[in-house]
Amino acid sequence: MGWSKQLGKDSRGSRPRCVLLVDGDKEEAAARLTQLVGVDDVEVTPSDIWMPFGKPVRNGDGGWDTTPADEVELDKPTDLVSHTISECLKDWWLAVSENDPRTPNWDIASTCTVQGEKGLLLVEAKAHWNEVKGSSSGKRLRAPASDNTIENHEKIGRAIEEAAAGLRSATGGGWNISRDSHYQLSNRFAWSWKLASLGVPVVLVYLGFLYATDIAKGGNLFHSQDHWERVVKGHCEGVVDNSCWGTRLDVSGVPLLPLIRAIRQPFQYGEG
Repeated sequence: MGWSKQLGKDSRGSRPRCVLLVDGDKEEAAARLTQLVGVDDVEVTPSDIWMPFGKPVRNGDGGWDTTPADEVELDKPTDLVSHTISECLKDWWLAVSENDPRTPNWDIASTCTVQGEKGLLLVEAKAHWNEVKGSSSGKRLRAPASDNTIENHEKIGRAIEEAAAGLRSATGGGWNISRDSHYQLSNRFAWSWKLASLGVPVVLVYLGFLYATDIAKGGNLFHSQDHWERVVKGHCEGVVDNSCWGTRLDVSGVPLLPLIRAIRQPFQYGEG
């Protein structure tokens, strides 16, 4: 059984391609991430840290260690942000942290240098249209919901509203990110804004993998950078100020740079 099958329901499409993007020699992986961003004063070096950091590894007993391929929640302890920052993120997003409620997972998160300052590269990746279409809904509150779940649901709504106000202030544009529609898109920009407001420069990349034939055919695939840009901006219409893409947003003096990028990452399903 190949390494990609260890990713479970995410064994095709964007997830294994993200793993391949950061797998292998650190110098080569850092160069790939730097090239992905493609901005002169943003760099990922071999001394930076990224998650995931590689393919699942087969153990001596025949089992698999999937830790290298794990996605990251930035409010959890990692080396990507300081303990103080991760606690601030948790307190901002959650009213109750009992039972370890899930917070947004990032396809790739990496430390980097932005204009000479330590920052974060955050990547949201898609490999076919259904991955985009499926992210248009709001955050559900399934019944019966516990008091803790309801409190967290309300807190998340307030956090995203705060981020929307902050982004409107930073850009002068229209921002309608919300808990109740396009939740994934909304939380990506909300967390990016919050990190910048805490003094962490952020590069947010919406990444389209081209010609992901293992998961979809024909019109469901992304064919070029221009095609992917049209998909992203169509998805964002009325939610995100589409003039933000490729523009350095100033969040109280800290840069937030949203980018749209597309690459071809070859992958064979089930490969070892």
